[in-house]
Amino acid sequence: MWRTEEESFSGAAVHACTGIAAASRQTPWGIWVPMVTPMRAGSLDLPGAARLAESYLEAGVNGLIILGTTGEGSLLSTHERQVFTAAVLEAVHGELPVMAGVGAIDTRAVCAQVAELDGFDLAGYLVPPPCYLRPSDAGIVWHFNEVARATERPLMLYNVPKRTGCAMSPALIRSLLAQPQISAVKECGAGNLGVLVNDPHVTVLCGEDAALLDHLLAGGAGVIAASSHIRPDLFVRLLHLAQTGRFRAARALFAKLAPLISLMFAEPNPAPVKAALALSGVISPETRLPLQPASPALVQRLEEAMALLPPHTVARDEHLAA
Repeated sequence: MWRTEEESFSGAAVHACTGIAAASRQTPWGIWVPMVTPMRAGSLDLPGAARLAESYLEAGVNGLIILGTTGEGSLLSTHERQVFTAAVLEAVHGELPVMAGVGAIDTRAVCAQVAELDGFDLAGYLVPPPCYLRPSDAGIVWHFNEVARATERPLMLYNVPKRTGCAMSPALIRSLLAQPQISAVKECGAGNLGVLVNDPHVTVLCGEDAALLDHLLAGGAGVIAASSHIRPDLFVRLLHLAQTGRFRAARALFAKLAPLISLMFAEPNPAPVKAALALSGVISPETRLPLQPASPALVQRLEEAMALLPPHTVARDEHLAA
């Protein structure tokens, strides 16, 4: 979901917004799912996408990211990106904010992606620095300023050096977030997470699944976790436990999630996520080449890890900690 600057946020005391003033800056928080793009026989599986989006809405997650790394966004055509966006937005019918990932080597190409999607009712865009080029800090600032000029919607920074080859320092992130249109950062580095989480002027969402518990217990605003595709209700509960100071129960629940989380990146993303969803009968495990489906060995390990998760009927902290 989104909260405003006027709403208090201190450590675990995160409150859902009940209304947003038009002039207020909006910032994301909570559990955001970086949605996969379901496929069948080389084409988009739009009914499958709608089922997924509806299930995440019902599970109580706070937002969706589409067309990002986990969504194979860079492998989709302009038309596919548009029809997928339309299908997801229709499925959540305004009850869940949806951000779209945009990214490329060339800043002009990123701005073109924004122009192609800006007619949709999106909550904003998740934007990494240009990949491969490794620009200076001044070049990164220029990049984000140009993308911001291409839309009136909020931007979320995406700091993922292992994919872009370009690391944004805490100082650079702070300076970028001083621009009102840039609302938050998805941070994938443990070092930056530790530095930024206690900065009252920075909204940082954890993009590293293995670090999400530490981030939430430290008072982080939220997470964008590929593993939250599987049993999103448990991730929503984990957030609630952390926010309400029930740290022992949060650690106990995370311990049950950890075996699955550890497998989500055992092979290139999003193959493990799609394989786990396929085991649940939700979508096909198909990925788009050159990405390959998960190996049979990993599928077996995923099935074993999923069998260890608490059943849907478990609701009490005592059961989760058992």
